[in-house]
Amino acid sequence: MNNIVKSPISSIGYDFIPFEYLPEGKDEYHLRNRFNKSGIQFRSLKAAELEILVRNNNSSDNWNNVLVSAQFDPHLVKGCSFFGLIRIGKLEPLSLEFHSLRLPVGLFNSTIINCDFGDNVSIHNVNYFSHFVVGNEVIIANVNELATTSTAKFGNGIIKEGETESQRIWLEVCNENGGRKILPFDGMLTADAYLWSKYRDDSALMDAFYAFTEQKFDGARGHYGLIGDRTVIKNCKMIKDVQIGTDAYIKGANKIKNVTVNSSAEASTQIGEGCELVNGIIGVGCRIFYGVKAVRFFMASHSQLKYGARLINSYLGNNATISCCEVLNSLIYPFHEQHHNNSFLCASLLMGQSNVAAGATIGSNHNSRSADGELIAGRGFWPGLCVSLKHNSRFASFSLLAKGDFPFELNIPIPFSLIINDPTANELRIIPAYWFLYNHYALQRNEWKYKDRDARATKELALEYRSLAPDSINEIFTALELLSLFAGKAYFRYAGTEIPTDDMCKAKGRELFSNDNKLLDELEMLAEGFENSKRKVVILKARKAYASFREMVRYYAVGQMVTKYSTDLTGDSLLNLTSSSMEQSRQEWMNIGGQLVPSSSLVVLLEEIKSRKLNSWDAVHLAYKGIADATPDHLFQHAVAALLEIEHISLEDLTATKLSSLFRGHLATNEKVFQSIVQSREKDMTNPFRKMVYANEKEMEAVLGKMADNSFVREKDMERKELSTRIENILAALN
Repeated sequence: MNNIVKSPISSIGYDFIPFEYLPEGKDEYHLRNRFNKSGIQFRSLKAAELEILVRNNNSSDNWNNVLVSAQFDPHLVKGCSFFGLIRIGKLEPLSLEFHSLRLPVGLFNSTIINCDFGDNVSIHNVNYFSHFVVGNEVIIANVNELATTSTAKFGNGIIKEGETESQRIWLEVCNENGGRKILPFDGMLTADAYLWSKYRDDSALMDAFYAFTEQKFDGARGHYGLIGDRTVIKNCKMIKDVQIGTDAYIKGANKIKNVTVNSSAEASTQIGEGCELVNGIIGVGCRIFYGVKAVRFFMASHSQLKYGARLINSYLGNNATISCCEVLNSLIYPFHEQHHNNSFLCASLLMGQSNVAAGATIGSNHNSRSADGELIAGRGFWPGLCVSLKHNSRFASFSLLAKGDFPFELNIPIPFSLIINDPTANELRIIPAYWFLYNHYALQRNEWKYKDRDARATKELALEYRSLAPDSINEIFTALELLSLFAGKAYFRYAGTEIPTDDMCKAKGRELFSNDNKLLDELEMLAEGFENSKRKVVILKARKAYASFREMVRYYAVGQMVTKYSTDLTGDSLLNLTSSSMEQSRQEWMNIGGQLVPSSSLVVLLEEIKSRKLNSWDAVHLAYKGIADATPDHLFQHAVAALLEIEHISLEDLTATKLSSLFRGHLATNEKVFQSIVQSREKDMTNPFRKMVYANEKEMEAVLGKMADNSFVREKDMERKELSTRIENILAALN
């Protein structure tokens, strides 16, 4: 039976905060007054104004509780019922227009309970408008319910006085069983979500994160909903327990409940028709359109949900887009793309720059007896059309999966690989360094695209755009060791001798690769530990991949030296860049939310959080920035260490002659990369199967544009010429 509570009509608009939760010496408006920062001086109604209001079919339970500003025009309030304390700013005989909707300033045909209004608002046909503080020049038209309850949390993972823990909202990211759940809060960064979900075995760290979130908000009842200046809301059904920033645009939404909608004049957030959003936080500049369903969610700034997408128990990073599909229990770093109605992503950690294609079902199949599996993918994860993956699986950076149903769990530690399931041969095939061998264009263009499309006005995290960075370089070194091991074992199998120790196999493999031995092309090279099965995992094109990996490590390392030399060093100081105090071994780097952090810096950060030297989320966010500020030095040290390791030399070997050779080699590799970019694009323009849909070259150019006009290729050409000049200057200084 529904519990219908009967109360006197005179109680409408009063006792918003139950008496037992009202602080001593405070009235029920104390929080409302704190957050109303309009600065408007309100006064009581004049007798003539009251007469006009009554004549215009307005009513109030107590006209003494209707306060107005000095420039209040009572003719602009018609057909409204007021309950409780109402405060109305300036009303002038004006109209407000937005996207062809033009309405007069004023309050019309609405039931309004305990609300404050800024100057020159336009409120039309709001059936129930309760407990909001509304900014200036706001347009609200045709809304069934706009209400705030005394226990409103606005999507934050907190509880109010008198509530139980069962009423707290958690985000169960990365794992469906809730074992990695985190508390959402307005201002949460991807790095916060990662650290909280990752280090579950560290109870002191978990306690600190919980405490930081609790102290960020108070548990008092009675916070009002907020609607910022110039926000437009029209044709919506229910908007309840929300705070909305300035300049937002909400039209045709079915339901928005317990949500913070951040928005600003520089980055307006828009929510469109048919959307239902419950228990969430939305960053500035977001777009949410056309039947989206989101429950227990976080959308970082400038992300998008469109065309019936479902986002549940998930964190979506900055500058990401999800359309049409379903995403559950996932933590997604910035620059994620997922566009198709039949794709599915569940219980996954995707570390950015990812793209999930049509028909991909990521983590839909569990190989355990409960839904507790996980999938972890480094940057640049790209499962192609109709890919099905099992939990648990893990992928190194820039893994590309060919179409297919992958029947077993995967652990692919080699980055930049093409991964192929071959059901005919019943084997898994891996082409390492695939991107370097066959598609530099896509790899380089994505770097350019991510940087160009990063719409964040405030860069709270220093996101990494480059494919060659400490995380992927370290994975390349792992790949080189594995390829050496697999090549050595393959050689001894081929020779028909007993397979020796792993170290001996690696030594033999390195010998074969260093000599560019063509025998490598004939060996059946088998990987171990890549798939949870007894079938073969075959490594293809290992000789080319090994050489390409080594070339890319040099390219990365010398590129960092070029940057350092051009900005920090003069004369012959490059010869002294490697002081005896420089760290000469590669350090592990972690991808925390899209920002790459040296492991030593991360250890310090976590210890400072646990000791409460960092005692708030704001302090943690400042620490991220401090780490980012120091990153160029850490990056340079990593590059030098990588160079020494790949060249098998020491600091003392970096003579002028050696450095000159390295810089010339870098220029040659850069030219090779550029030509690969051009050739990749030219293939699209010359492929007969591409050209056959056009009657002639002129039609094709009209549709696709001219090769010479490709803005990305032109930009890379310009960079190539600038690099040549910089290196020539460096070589001149060295000589």
